[in-house]
Amino acid sequence: MKDRQSEFLRALFNVAIEAALPEKTIQKHIPKPPKGRTIVIGCGKAAATMASSFERSWQHELSGLVVTRYGHKVETSRIEVLEASHPIPNEAGMEATTRILELLADTTEDDLVVFLVSGGGSALFTLPAPGLTLLDKMEINAALLSSGANITEMNCVRKHLSAVKGGRLARAIYPAKCLTLAISDIPGDELAVIASGPTTPDQTTFSDALAILSKYGITKPKSVLEHLRAGADETPTHEDPVFENVETKLISTPQMSLEAAADLAKQNGYTPIILGDAIEGEAREVARVMAAITKQVIRHGQPSKAPCILLSGGETTVTVRGKGRGGRNVEFLLALSLELSHYKNVWALSGDTDGIDGTEENAGAIINPSTMSRALELGLDAKAMLADNDGYSFFEALNDLVITGPTLTNVNDFRAILIES
Repeated sequence: MKDRQSEFLRALFNVAIEAALPEKTIQKHIPKPPKGRTIVIGCGKAAATMASSFERSWQHELSGLVVTRYGHKVETSRIEVLEASHPIPNEAGMEATTRILELLADTTEDDLVVFLVSGGGSALFTLPAPGLTLLDKMEINAALLSSGANITEMNCVRKHLSAVKGGRLARAIYPAKCLTLAISDIPGDELAVIASGPTTPDQTTFSDALAILSKYGITKPKSVLEHLRAGADETPTHEDPVFENVETKLISTPQMSLEAAADLAKQNGYTPIILGDAIEGEAREVARVMAAITKQVIRHGQPSKAPCILLSGGETTVTVRGKGRGGRNVEFLLALSLELSHYKNVWALSGDTDGIDGTEENAGAIINPSTMSRALELGLDAKAMLADNDGYSFFEALNDLVITGPTLTNVNDFRAILIES
């Protein structure tokens, strides 16, 4: 359903995405040319657009290879772009990773390696540790994605099953200088968690990874548990000399996108309230908290009187118990709509800034004061659909999905709750 408020929420989402596009942010971080070669490598949902933007700003010798998600490729002239599977890794990702390592085989201290990294890199940049197979990694990734584990926990496990994550790529780059340019999709912008930190020192251990699998009751595949129990070749820490020549710069973050949306809200007469750029937790539980804040605004004018817009970012999780379709953003919105069904002055949008919520084609969805009444008219049981993790079907039936297509960037989830006076 289209109305003025819903359209404005879509405008806020667009502004948040635009603020994170590499073409708007990468130019100010272009380094000086080295004495030797410049090799560009990269991984993530934004890797191709980052490579294209870097090419346009670099007037010197250049070669390289990046891997991105299927459907996220853009034209480049000097940096090769390969595509692979996300969120479950596949052979194409492993082949791309192997080729990237081959490019680094003979680097010298005169060379510069520019590593372009963004969300999704953990699945796309994949090479199993010795003794493990790609099938092992695919199985453990699928188990983690449905377990309710947060991104930091998932990436801790991934680091200890990989030949390139958790700082191990820095070993392959050494002794060349490494400049990592990162787009953060991680709550708190932790460099060691973005794409599982291939060029960043790691403080987690094999024991930490085992504890996470135990926490979520993950007991297969056995080869993974045996590898973690053996604990051979721990990830490198800050003390390792391979990090002496590594510099990392964040070129886009969730906070930057929230601030861009806040500016637009202010220009249109709404008081913007940024609640946080690193909010985590079960999507439906976060929805309850957001609903409580919304009610506080309506009842008491706190933390602001209406009209206002509550903005937040981060990455919620969904523990999959049902058989429905949908990602964390539609799960959040379905739970939020149930909490706010009696209020006639609230609209909300939640979407993933990469344009894909879970595994469907939508970025997210939108709710308005008529959401629940229209659902009843269609015979939709919102509570039952939430229990079945079927937020996608709910909003598809209402024609309230937000579909952007791949945005070619990724600063995680964007949530906006608009409250009229």
